[in-house]
Amino acid sequence: MSETDTARGVTGEDEVVDLCRELIQIDTSNYGDHSGPGERKAAEYVAEKLAEVGLEPKIFESHPGRASTVARIEGEDPSRPALLIHGHTDVVPANAVDWTHHPFSGEVADGCVWGRGAVDMKDMDAMTLAVVRDRLRSGRRPPRDVVLAFLADEEAGGTYGARYLVDNHPDLFEGVTEAISEVGGFSFTVSEQRRLYLIQTAEKGMHWMKLTVAGTAGHGSMIHRDNAITELSEAVARLGRHRFPVRVTKTTRAFLDELGDALGVRLDPEDMDGTIARLGGIAKLIGATLSNTANPTQLGAGYKVNVIPGEATAHVDGRFLPGYEEEFLADLDRILGPRVKREDVHSDKAVETTFDGALVEAMQSALVAEDPAAKAIPYMLSGGTDAKSFDDLGIRGFGFAPLKLPPELDFAGMFHGVDERVPVDGLKFGVRVLDRFLDAS
Repeated sequence: MSETDTARGVTGEDEVVDLCRELIQIDTSNYGDHSGPGERKAAEYVAEKLAEVGLEPKIFESHPGRASTVARIEGEDPSRPALLIHGHTDVVPANAVDWTHHPFSGEVADGCVWGRGAVDMKDMDAMTLAVVRDRLRSGRRPPRDVVLAFLADEEAGGTYGARYLVDNHPDLFEGVTEAISEVGGFSFTVSEQRRLYLIQTAEKGMHWMKLTVAGTAGHGSMIHRDNAITELSEAVARLGRHRFPVRVTKTTRAFLDELGDALGVRLDPEDMDGTIARLGGIAKLIGATLSNTANPTQLGAGYKVNVIPGEATAHVDGRFLPGYEEEFLADLDRILGPRVKREDVHSDKAVETTFDGALVEAMQSALVAEDPAAKAIPYMLSGGTDAKSFDDLGIRGFGFAPLKLPPELDFAGMFHGVDERVPVDGLKFGVRVLDRFLDAS
């Protein structure tokens, strides 16, 4: 942003779309094995945008190309506990031939910014940059210190991003007690008189697992009753079809009660199918928070059609509810049986906080100021975020990336999906809400 732009009074709303587009145009695909382009270019872009308005950002590279950017804004009262705003700059890969607009074009069409990361989560990165740049250009410091962290590697568990910083540079987050980040603050329209904004206060834990069965290798023409592929396939099929029991946590109970009140019905978690049927576009997000889940995602075995292999493997994405990890692991072992060796390739805890306090009140007041029909309610995320790492520092995490969305937009379906896009009006709404939120927090 030039001095001329500042003199013209360019605001965060004015530049948030361009910031989002430019971030999307930086390919930060994360394949989970360092084979992608890495996040270094995005980290340098963010650092440049922050330095332009007087901050002194630092770039931390945990592995060649795997870089994160951190900066601190001094608040009006530095003695108060600080707030962390964190976002990740990596994205899951995308196959361009499947998309209406190229996933790394950042094209604006049909009132939306299109591209990989538009909702997960370069939209929030752009809104954060826009708000911070606007406030610092106009000399409006936040009430308390704010730490900004734009992180690598969230899409593969955060090992080279948030986890690296928490383990090696915890001083960056000194004094921070609360944080906001992704997958929360978006609207669910009940009616024109009531829009619920889902604030993430909990997220499931994860066990990404490798399953292995050892068998007897042999010739494919022989009768073979110790076939590793057969044994593993049967175990994986049992697991994939298993329906884990409903377990209603405090967060999910509060969500169902609030949504039921808004709809004028009682939502019964024991009637999972009936409850999910009432959730509309958020069913995908909420349905998986009613139970533990385990989804087979990869299979591998053999090297030639006439050779029975001595080993077969599979990978499973397992997620468990807060408080139910032991039950989940016991269920897995029972379902898989004694022949299947189970080992974690990545695991992390579930987190849950209460929906109360001054920060929650600041979210509600900021939302209502921009949308009089707004009501903030808590919910649990079925996936995971970098909040798990920051929880180790005692930082209370919330998902609050505010977006007012058209009711017909399948927002949940765009996470890791095709034709990911975010409404331009939603980005500008988010800038206004975040600006008010910082004043109130």
